Amino acid sequence: MNPLPWLAACVLAGSLAGTPARAQPAASPQGLLARLPSTPGPMAGTVSLRAALDAAWQRAVAARESDGQRRLAEADRAAADSVWAAPPALALSHRDDRLQRNAGARETEIGVAVPLWLPGQRAARSGTADAALLQSLAAEQVARLRLAGDLREAAWQLAALQAQTTQADAQVQVLKHLAGDVERRVRAGDLARADALAALAEQLAASTLQSEVQQRLQAANARWTLLTGLTAAPDLTAASTGDGAAATAAQHPEMQLASLSTALARQRVALMRHSRRDAPELTVGLRQDVPGRAEAAQGSLVVALRLPFGTDGRNRPLEAAALTQLDVAETHAQRLRERLDSDLAAARAAQRSTESQVDTETTRARLLRERASLIDKSFRAGETSLPDLLRALASAAHADSAVAHQTAALGLARARLQQALGLLP
Repeated sequence: MNPLPWLAACVLAGSLAGTPARAQPAASPQGLLARLPSTPGPMAGTVSLRAALDAAWQRAVAARESDGQRRLAEADRAAADSVWAAPPALALSHRDDRLQRNAGARETEIGVAVPLWLPGQRAARSGTADAALLQSLAAEQVARLRLAGDLREAAWQLAALQAQTTQADAQVQVLKHLAGDVERRVRAGDLARADALAALAEQLAASTLQSEVQQRLQAANARWTLLTGLTAAPDLTAASTGDGAAATAAQHPEMQLASLSTALARQRVALMRHSRRDAPELTVGLRQDVPGRAEAAQGSLVVALRLPFGTDGRNRPLEAAALTQLDVAETHAQRLRERLDSDLAAARAAQRSTESQVDTETTRARLLRERASLIDKSFRAGETSLPDLLRALASAAHADSAVAHQTAALGLARARLQQALGLLP
């Protein structure tokens, strides 16, 4: 009987790396990543992670919060540019002697009260507004980075399920060909009926696994669409694989946000120290006096200055709150630097470990595929039973699945390293 193509299909379709069963060196992790399928069946086209991040940002609640913080900072900056410390007020007063002598005496006054800046207060308010604006922009970058982390996790989970789906489909086809071959040999009298039933059972088990993987892939597609609003699959072939050796902790968006938050806290302390009393008020107005019914009205210009006192009861709580914010911001920046260094070291170690595992699993899969090929020849020569062949095929399939899993894990490890470095797609 001529050899059927089912074993060749098992050898070729079972591996993401496309390594033949005969003696060849294991594919590199970079080559495996490049061969990951990037387009699932139910989704149309591909989209880069950068484009997906832009689409997801338009839908994110964090984007609305960032816009609100920026608008608030811009409004504070405009208020700091005002010529007065607070909105002016219109002052009106009128008095007469109607309830006393009722001699027709009246006094009417109208004026405008303008709050004045204290010495150095306006500059401190401007510095605080500028620091708040810079902090809002840095907070937006941090929010985008966190969203990018969610995208990277979802994209590589989707890639892993795509690879599993491809392998499950190939395994079903392989076992379908095997079941047909065994059935023909049973009819020819070369094999027992029990062998045909065993081959069919393996095919049904592979079909069940195929359905489960397809269901998980559909759920992952739905989560990706919910996150980005896109039906296109993520294109991971251009994902960065650098180790970011030139990146420093100071360049990380979270570290920049912490530094700017500390600077804002310092500006607020300076503003508080230049605002130890409420704003003085300058009032300019006109007064009209009528001494009596038979006397002419008299007008005069009114200029008044109101100077509030600053007491410890007012200032100490404000100063304590400002200094507490500064202390918290400085401590947070110190702990954040330590955490970022730890996360970066862990991400690099995870990438090195996953690269080693990919190499090991690739070599193991190649050996098991070669073993399955040899057992197939023995099976066709009548020297090996069908259960032994099925076990060999199952071992090879499990090894190929492990390669697919580790390949996707390597891509995720590299994505997490980029995330730890604070790099956007």
